[in-house]
Amino acid sequence: MKKAVVKLAVILLAGIVLYAAQEKKPFDGLYLDLGNLSRLSHAKTRSISPENFTGEKGKAGMSKDGPALKSARDLGQGWKVSPYVVIKPKETFVLADVQGMGAIQQIWMTPSGTWRFAILRFYWDGEKEPSIEAPIGDFFACGWGRYAQISSLPVCVNPGRAFNSYWQMPFRKSFKVTLENMAEENFTIYYQINYTLTEVPEDAAYFHAQFRRVNPLPYKNVYMLLDGVKGWGHYVGTYMAWGVNNNGWWGEGEIKFFLDGDTDFPTIAGTGTEDYFCGSYDFDAPGPDGVIRYTEFTTPYAGLAQVIRGDGHYNVEQRFGLYRWHIMDPVRFEKDLKVTIQALGWRSGGRYLPLQDDIASVAYWYQVEPHAPFPKLPGKDYLEII
Repeated sequence: MKKAVVKLAVILLAGIVLYAAQEKKPFDGLYLDLGNLSRLSHAKTRSISPENFTGEKGKAGMSKDGPALKSARDLGQGWKVSPYVVIKPKETFVLADVQGMGAIQQIWMTPSGTWRFAILRFYWDGEKEPSIEAPIGDFFACGWGRYAQISSLPVCVNPGRAFNSYWQMPFRKSFKVTLENMAEENFTIYYQINYTLTEVPEDAAYFHAQFRRVNPLPYKNVYMLLDGVKGWGHYVGTYMAWGVNNNGWWGEGEIKFFLDGDTDFPTIAGTGTEDYFCGSYDFDAPGPDGVIRYTEFTTPYAGLAQVIRGDGHYNVEQRFGLYRWHIMDPVRFEKDLKVTIQALGWRSGGRYLPLQDDIASVAYWYQVEPHAPFPKLPGKDYLEII
């Protein structure tokens, strides 16, 4: 009986210790899902928008001279005086500059103008070089400058060109977000950055995203999605804006992940472009009229969200927007990472054709800092979609 009591006491003590550890775990209030949504937290919710540039408590909606002042002239302060900002040509605007520890949890943006000429950059903990650098449309999986509806877990694009990101982005000292307007015209942006101030655990990595574009891809070259990554982390997503410069099917190429010292051959090789993006057989399906054609789809983890079909006049090219999120299957690396994808079609005799397509991409990953410098972003003329 005595042994049983002692054993029960040990079990209860272990349970109390485990419960206490759970209650005091860092990142409190960030890991929410339907299973723990009811749990209370002392994390501080904050939000930055043109109605509160600093995110300070009790400081929102105070503008007296915002760009919508004329519309609110009969109502005054507190009545939607500053719902957006206008960024002048060739200028960079600081969307957010926050001190503290926590994580960005959600971002909403509605841009005007030419999306490829508006460059988003995120800086963690005072770093001089950005950890995220991409045109605003490409970052939100809309790389062709046209609206495409997307219903996925980390990225949603909703009617009215509403861009939404749910990627969790931890920071320990600070974060800064800027938007550069490379265009010759003003750029209007509505935005809201929702974040929490709370403790961040040691094993929480920093979010990164890198844009690349090659037009055209040199003959027999592979497209480089990501290269030069050094450190410990995991790859979590791919967006591609793929413009086809040949007739016929364009997606026979394999994606390859070179991990931790791989040289000539990778650790992971896919079986085809549409396979990697979780489709099959050229994304073909019969429509209501029975005609087989490319079929758009958008799901939580993968999609062919955009198919731009040539109109037979000035817009003759076929262009595709694809995304693949490695949320359930992140690609882990401890030292380095390189990711490539082949551009392959078909030629006579049942042979593969190395394609020379217009390809742009954004690669998304988490890693410890510091990160290796990004390749220099191309100039405006090279970024332009024509």
